[in-house]
Amino acid sequence: MARRFPEEYRTAFLTGAGSGLGRAFAEMLLAEGLEVWGTSRDPSRLPSFSPRFHPVALDLADAAAALDAYRSAETGAGGGFDLVVNNAGYGIFGEFASLPGAVWEAQVGAMLVANLRLTHAAYSGMRARGRGCLVNVSSMAAEFALPFMSGYNVAKAGLSALSESLLFESMGTDVRVIDFRPGDYRTAFNQSMQRAPASHEASSRTQSVWKVLEANLAASPVPARAAADLRRALRGRRRGIVRSGSVFQVRIAPLLARLVPSCVVRAGAARFFGLTKGD
Repeated sequence: MARRFPEEYRTAFLTGAGSGLGRAFAEMLLAEGLEVWGTSRDPSRLPSFSPRFHPVALDLADAAAALDAYRSAETGAGGGFDLVVNNAGYGIFGEFASLPGAVWEAQVGAMLVANLRLTHAAYSGMRARGRGCLVNVSSMAAEFALPFMSGYNVAKAGLSALSESLLFESMGTDVRVIDFRPGDYRTAFNQSMQRAPASHEASSRTQSVWKVLEANLAASPVPARAAADLRRALRGRRRGIVRSGSVFQVRIAPLLARLVPSCVVRAGAARFFGLTKGD
């Protein structure tokens, strides 16, 4: 018999609710009866989910304004959220050396620093109330870095490190922290990703990796599976790392990484992405 959704979760704050995993999360939480405050840089693009869905304008590129938007939504929710899901983010594909420093600094600022601020506000409130659940949507990229996506890898690994830190600090309390790590999902992530021009030397290598990334997404599970995995974790009152995605990405690959030397894992990944051709 499936467990019921915890009754203490009545209100939720969810970033990046307009598409992809965020939209699936919003639909799942609403189906479970929660009142959801969902964000987008352009709230007019948010679907009309239900009367219990409240659109919020929030852009992680402006960390101070994002925090103000959260505070305002928190007031509208009656002084605090039972569940906060930090999901919003974006990808930039390109060589680290070829990207201007301001580009990846902005990405890390939006996806890590702004999320640190939101997490601080949400987690502080939960600790003061003595209950709540914080979900940081990281990525399997925190364990297996994606080629030519340095800023994304750094931001997601940092978000996982933050969750791990809070797991220690929340021990012995009724505040739960989940480091939710999705693998590849069939979303428009690649279509919306910023692509930087590659140098002449790296052009064939970046093209090879890009083709593999697109093929992976096309063959990946639909976002509803991620929502089901998050629902299961919340119903089970889980804490810690929750991986979500294909069996290979979330079961077999982590097991191999524990059993096989890292240099072998890295070499296998390089071959998979076509980075060893001609070497």
